[in-house]
Amino acid sequence: MTGRALSSDWLKIRGKGIWFLVFLAPLGLTAMQALNFGLRLDYLKEQYAGNLWGGLLENVIVFVPLALMLGATILSSMIAGVEHEQGSWKQLLALPIPRPAVYLAKFLLACMLLIVSCVLLTTSVVGLGLIFGFDVKDIPWAQALKLGLMPLAGALPVLSIELWLTMVSRNQALPVTFGIVLAITGMFSLSLSPQFPLAWSQMAWSAPNPYLYAGMGVALGIMIMLAGMMHFSRKDVA
Repeated sequence: MTGRALSSDWLKIRGKGIWFLVFLAPLGLTAMQALNFGLRLDYLKEQYAGNLWGGLLENVIVFVPLALMLGATILSSMIAGVEHEQGSWKQLLALPIPRPAVYLAKFLLACMLLIVSCVLLTTSVVGLGLIFGFDVKDIPWAQALKLGLMPLAGALPVLSIELWLTMVSRNQALPVTFGIVLAITGMFSLSLSPQFPLAWSQMAWSAPNPYLYAGMGVALGIMIMLAGMMHFSRKDVA
């Protein structure tokens, strides 16, 4: 059932600008570092002489948690907005597909789109390093793949909350505003506590044990997703 709903959702997002957003975020972050390194290449090569690739990744990761939380907010709104704009919730929920399957399909769709964006970020950053003449033999593939995926795991609670709010609310202004507030708060969350959930996206990269924070993010994200699924299953959606 979830597979059928997911296939339908893939078709619905065509021509909605969602793929533009998926590509825009990683390419935008890469362009920022292209400008940064392009203007200060000699200085940065001297500063990171012992680890050029590591220096590039560290410059990119500063912006990744914010981009992920904002991306989760906007993607959730756009995915739910397809049904809200067309007024098709009643028709969709009248189909012989359980409500939990409908909700899970949209959650999986959002996760898959963000994963695509993260993989594109890795590809773009590696390509940027090669353009600047970094040694191809020194590419830290494991770290490059973690660049987006580990912070995404830590940011999963934000995606779950935003999908919940956008799915049950026809007016998208409040969920989107709340998501922006969460993203901005996440930028300063490490000053509060590493245990604060909004800090987990950053800690999933920078902590001595990043897998702990990535795992906590996934666990809390799934718990929030299940709570949202239960609420959606019982709520009348116009």
